[in-house]
Amino acid sequence: MTTIVAMAQVERPKLVVGLVVDQMRWDYLYYYYDKYGLGGLRRLVDEGFNCDNNLINYVPTITGIGHASIYTGTTPALHSIAGNDFYMDGKFTYCCSDPSVKGVGSEGSAGEMSPRKMTATTMGDMLKVATDFKSKVIGVAMKDRAAILPAGQAADAAYWWDNSVGHYITSTYYMEDLPKWVKKFNAENTWNPGKDIKMSPVGVEKTFLMAQAIVENEQLGQRGECDMLCISVSPTDAIAHSFGTRGKENYDVYMELDRDVAKFLDYLDTTIGKGQYLLFLSADHGAAHNSTMLNNHRIPAGGWSISDARKRLNIHLQEKFGLEKMVPYHSSYRLFLDRPGIQKAGLKLQDVVDEAIAFLKEEKDLLYVIDYAHAAEAAIPTSLKEQIINGWNAQRSGDIYCLTKSGLYDFVPDNDYKGTTHGAWNPYDSHIPCVFFGWHVKHGHSSRTNYMIDVAPTICAMLHIQMPNSCIGNPITEVADQDMK
Repeated sequence: MTTIVAMAQVERPKLVVGLVVDQMRWDYLYYYYDKYGLGGLRRLVDEGFNCDNNLINYVPTITGIGHASIYTGTTPALHSIAGNDFYMDGKFTYCCSDPSVKGVGSEGSAGEMSPRKMTATTMGDMLKVATDFKSKVIGVAMKDRAAILPAGQAADAAYWWDNSVGHYITSTYYMEDLPKWVKKFNAENTWNPGKDIKMSPVGVEKTFLMAQAIVENEQLGQRGECDMLCISVSPTDAIAHSFGTRGKENYDVYMELDRDVAKFLDYLDTTIGKGQYLLFLSADHGAAHNSTMLNNHRIPAGGWSISDARKRLNIHLQEKFGLEKMVPYHSSYRLFLDRPGIQKAGLKLQDVVDEAIAFLKEEKDLLYVIDYAHAAEAAIPTSLKEQIINGWNAQRSGDIYCLTKSGLYDFVPDNDYKGTTHGAWNPYDSHIPCVFFGWHVKHGHSSRTNYMIDVAPTICAMLHIQMPNSCIGNPITEVADQDMK
């Protein structure tokens, strides 16, 4: 007698969609709530599960780090994307630059990109491993780093926009030639070569049109396997940098985002099926309100120039130790010492660090100056200490971290300054949206503190797959346990 054992498949959604909105403050969910239509961002809030106190637990709070951290479930200390730019192998380098690959769809340097500098896996990588690489994982964004880092090491593709040619490109890390459907899409959607599409709401529209084209042409969620699409919306960041968190420009780009999200959700409802896809919404960082606006209402805000401080520091260190340009680089509140030069001169690195910190402590706009290597010993609030330690990668992050007074940034705005920036530990930069929607997600919200790095283990728990290899986040139980009830 032959016994036939039926093998039950693990239940998973047909498609996982990650939606990261660049520079989206958490409060935009509510500031524009009554302006949103019923089918877009408001639908996510009204039908999804909203984690209202979702925080970034590292500094600096910038784009490359944010995208890597969401999808790896860890921080720069472990995934090694220490900034958009960071120190590596004796020089400053861009987080995705890779001269070993070439552009596909473009002959310029915009295509020489890959995820190889990231030293951790993503949830997409883990999904592919769990399905014996049958799942497809694809990233799309205007910014290369926003498409490449979320999609991970084993991604089937990542597509980003090259302004010089006015269409989407990729690199030979993924393929040798663009698929026919991408070439067709590009021919129909070319936009003003030479112009920065991220400065126009058109960039939001093109992002979602490409996302829909990916689902359609790659048959994501329609092949009997759980697939993943990683979408990042970049114009929201570029426009706010120039025009700030208030006013017509920011309003226009968020209304465009809302309309495009609504259209995309309708498309997924029809193509994949309502309740058959799992989507999360988050951001890579937030943003401060414009300092001029705040000053006009008697709220302290302004700038501190790390560039000017570095010049003063270099003069002081030269007088003290006799070497020029002992601090050759700065980036995102961090100072990088010339370690090879210091060693060659027979000096002790710690002596130079101590002297530099003593000098910088005289800067009136700095609250603290932190020796990265000894941050655990710093007499500062525990939460700030953890953010600094989590954001420090010993090989790439430099030697000294400068913590400014709240509301101050590492530039000096003039009286006509209209824009904004980000990068600090403060809630305006570190409090970001976290909304889950769709498959096995019930409506609700939580004010319990959770962190950006909890998104990946939450999705992995829901999919019943192993979390990424450097993950230190925890599943958000209010979401991950819903399908168990």
